[in-house]
Amino acid sequence: MNVTLKSLALFVGLISFQNNLFSEPNPHAFIDTQAQAMVSVIRDNQQLFADDPQLFKDKINIIFEPMVDFRRVGASVMGKKYYLSATKAQRLDFIEAFKTSLLDTYSSTLAQWGDQTIVTTFPDISEFQKTEDVNQNLITSSNIYPITYKVRKDKNENWLIINIIVNGVNLGLTFRNQFQALAAEHDGDIEKIIRHWTSDANLDT
Repeated sequence: MNVTLKSLALFVGLISFQNNLFSEPNPHAFIDTQAQAMVSVIRDNQQLFADDPQLFKDKINIIFEPMVDFRRVGASVMGKKYYLSATKAQRLDFIEAFKTSLLDTYSSTLAQWGDQTIVTTFPDISEFQKTEDVNQNLITSSNIYPITYKVRKDKNENWLIINIIVNGVNLGLTFRNQFQALAAEHDGDIEKIIRHWTSDANLDT
């Protein structure tokens, strides 16, 4: 196996962020900490996005990927009918395709917004429900964009993202509609849906 310095650095970064990720009992602090880390990556790597977009996305995704419950979100996107009718292998294949599309959409969108500040709303509470909404404002030089993360505690008491609404675009709903449209186009053939899956979420502002 060829282990490059680039891949080693990404791996070490992933382990570091995962260790931080699973130690925060406050969902608002959890989202804020990771969001500020992503803002730092964006500010420090603007030229990298032009020179090596994939490496830039990798840096964002080191932070973002462990934050999301892709199994739960992927199952929701498929809907009960198709999730239950799919084989285990098909479920895993779709979740992987979905994960790739979401990571690409999210990281590319953040990069295009360029220099930015993120402000998280911290409610004055100390006890949290199993599912919570975390609200932020993403502030650029020209506008303010609201972001809501819906997060849920997993069985290990860790907060994971199960939906995101960015500037009024509900990603969970958008992806569910996209899946239903592909299902109609391909007569419910899950293999064809997976092969044709790409992100249609439009987060342009």
